[in-house]
Amino acid sequence: MKNITNSFEYFSPKTLEEALKLVSQFDKEGKDFKVVAGGQSINLVMKQGVIAPEAVISIKGLSDMDYVKFDEKAGLKIGALATHRAIERSSVVEKKFGVLAEMEHNLSSVETRNWGTVAGNICHGDPGGDVAPVLIVLNANVKMAGVKGERTVPAEDFTLDFYETALAHDELVTEIQIPTVPPNTGVAYTKFSQVVGDFALASVAVAITLDSKKDICSDVRIGLGSVAATPLRAKKAEEILRGKKITDDLLAKAAQAAMDESDPTDSVDASGEYKRELVGVFVKRVGKEALERAKKA
Repeated sequence: MKNITNSFEYFSPKTLEEALKLVSQFDKEGKDFKVVAGGQSINLVMKQGVIAPEAVISIKGLSDMDYVKFDEKAGLKIGALATHRAIERSSVVEKKFGVLAEMEHNLSSVETRNWGTVAGNICHGDPGGDVAPVLIVLNANVKMAGVKGERTVPAEDFTLDFYETALAHDELVTEIQIPTVPPNTGVAYTKFSQVVGDFALASVAVAITLDSKKDICSDVRIGLGSVAATPLRAKKAEEILRGKKITDDLLAKAAQAAMDESDPTDSVDASGEYKRELVGVFVKRVGKEALERAKKA
């Protein structure tokens, strides 16, 4: 374990261009650096001595990336500096993407939500993070920028492994993009943790879109958290539901498929087997809730 008393250089760029030049320069130099927005995740691991970067780049001052915008065509756009609390309290999020606000209510403490950012949460790459499963079922994209240009990656492909993401060393996440929720769609999310607001032992998000008669499932997305090396989309479970009338028996089959797709590990809090059972329980429960919301949409 590295010595937590190690000193580091601190940089606070005033523009995105300046920040991108810094990360590009440090990447070329091979310097060990970290970028922080709210810093709620990285500060903890630095205090624990897990990491000891030579330089820290704070982008908290880039106010141009602190926004939550929506229009019917472009959907929802969340700037990289938008806090969890901003999402939780946003009237447009509550009205158009209510599941995001619901997720935020049980994400850590109010103090953390006031300072931590949504983009920072997914950049941390923790498979137990609350945000990723919801972004996956909302079909979100993550926008990144570097000195060479911009690119986007689907949220379901953003996390590659434990604490490893698709973000290159010389890039920054600038925006999270969520398309307008289709008509006749219901979305729900839940997680299980031993302490309210703590990391999930397992979490499940489900989005169900019904046909015009609100009888047949025309589309479905199922996102799982804390039960694999990355947040994952349970595609085999989805195929069981897509194109059919959803019943309790069908949801039970989908739940079993999702359990089979998950790959949880044992931890001090619970065994992998227990976490897998939670997946099955929650896919049925959350799937039923999403279905009811779709019928009322």
